[in-house]
Amino acid sequence: MASDKTIILITGASSGIGLETVLALAQESQDFEILLGSRSVEKGQKALEDLRSSHADSLKSSISVIQIDITDQKSILAAKEEIETRFERLDVLINNAGIIVTRPCDTLTNLRETFETNVFGPAIVTEAFEPLLRKSSSPRLIYVSSDQGSISNRLDPAYKYYKARGDHYRMSKSALNMLSACHRVNYAEFGFKVCAFNPGFCVTNLTGERGRMMRIEHGARDSRDAAVALVGVVIGKRDADIEKSGIVDLDGGVIPW
Repeated sequence: MASDKTIILITGASSGIGLETVLALAQESQDFEILLGSRSVEKGQKALEDLRSSHADSLKSSISVIQIDITDQKSILAAKEEIETRFERLDVLINNAGIIVTRPCDTLTNLRETFETNVFGPAIVTEAFEPLLRKSSSPRLIYVSSDQGSISNRLDPAYKYYKARGDHYRMSKSALNMLSACHRVNYAEFGFKVCAFNPGFCVTNLTGERGRMMRIEHGARDSRDAAVALVGVVIGKRDADIEKSGIVDLDGGVIPW
């Protein structure tokens, strides 16, 4: 059934930046229909229940859970069919799901797992949802990337994370940036606004509880900061930056590719 609300799907939204973005969007406007994408329905429902109990007075938008595992094509297509049946279109796709492989494993396994989620997943998700986005009068496609995927930053000794390794993660985010650039060109004729977005060094569950504590100890920002910036991208406040060449940064402006 068609809706006059803005239909927004966020992948990997049961925790971290994704969940904070669900909250920030729901607090922004009553004109959103927010789809909390989660690999596990149970975790997604628990996250939604916690939001409703802790922020009951500030939630303006409708929120529902969509099961979507971005590494499983059957799951992706099932999510697409569900959204098509319920809403007939999709207005905003935020490809947020991502990983950092922290368990001990060989290089090839690490690369395969990292690229499976950080690159292949978003590519297939976007391909699946393209027909629904093309039905929108103002489609937006957002890839949550990282400044660590910037090749210019990697080669700059003044870059604050110049000595940090994480080669597999960096490579995957560079590839995701290229995917964003390709889709910006490919979908321009359909009126898509496409960008890669840098959420900064935030407190998330990306590297597990130990990694979460490490981030806090090293001054990581609250993931709420990234979520608020993403809301700005969704509602058009960052359109001038989207038109530039580079990764849209949470603090304004763009980061070079």
